[in-house]
Amino acid sequence: MSIVEGITEFLPISSTGHLILTAKLLSIPQTDFVKSFEIIIQLGAIAAVAARVIVNSNSNSWKYHWKNILIAFLPTGVLGLLLYKIVKTYLLGNTGVTIGALLVGGILIILLEKSKFSIFNFQSSSKLSIDKLNTKQSLLIGLIQAVSMIPGVSRAMATIFGGMGVGLTRAEATEFSFLLAIPTMAAATGLDLLKSGWSFTGSEWGILMIGFFGAMITAWITVKWLVGYVQKHDFTAFGIYRIVLALVFILFV
Repeated sequence: MSIVEGITEFLPISSTGHLILTAKLLSIPQTDFVKSFEIIIQLGAIAAVAARVIVNSNSNSWKYHWKNILIAFLPTGVLGLLLYKIVKTYLLGNTGVTIGALLVGGILIILLEKSKFSIFNFQSSSKLSIDKLNTKQSLLIGLIQAVSMIPGVSRAMATIFGGMGVGLTRAEATEFSFLLAIPTMAAATGLDLLKSGWSFTGSEWGILMIGFFGAMITAWITVKWLVGYVQKHDFTAFGIYRIVLALVFILFV
């Protein structure tokens, strides 16, 4: 489960959706602890991104963009707090919602990548950098990210396409998605720990630690690969993958 989280967290294919589907394939019941596990192991992915920002001197780091990052985080932070119970009770673990979101999201990715109209004409020469984002643009990216509370949507997909929609280059939008993940996933994990009252057994804490380090290692590798990938490719392949995955589950699982 932690390997699935680390690989999928920063790709536009929905880590939460993949965790829900993986749990179904492995016949893991969606208990409160499993739902918490799926949220908390995101800390491992955060650690990978935070380490990347620190060790990569060429990376645009938090200290240069913290205002834009916090503004973009606000919508998800507020809505996540208000809708926490609804999301955890009715959406997390919901296979039907996940498959539907994967399918619709896959079609959307392909349409947006091939679009020749509206603000989502990504074939145009976008040149905006993260430090040039204004408050309105940062807030819009954050509002789009909030949709990813629905499992299967993908936080990475929402923030990357939201960033490209306001004019960021593909590489800059991907970088901003990495940075925005830090407060977003930290808040989601912190909220879940507070709501659960830290009431985990010793063996459950052990499982959480395995999940943390597994997600951290695989996320580090995935982020490094994705940075190179976006320099030469668009996200159409991920859209096709999402559609195929959704259809496989609809037809066979």
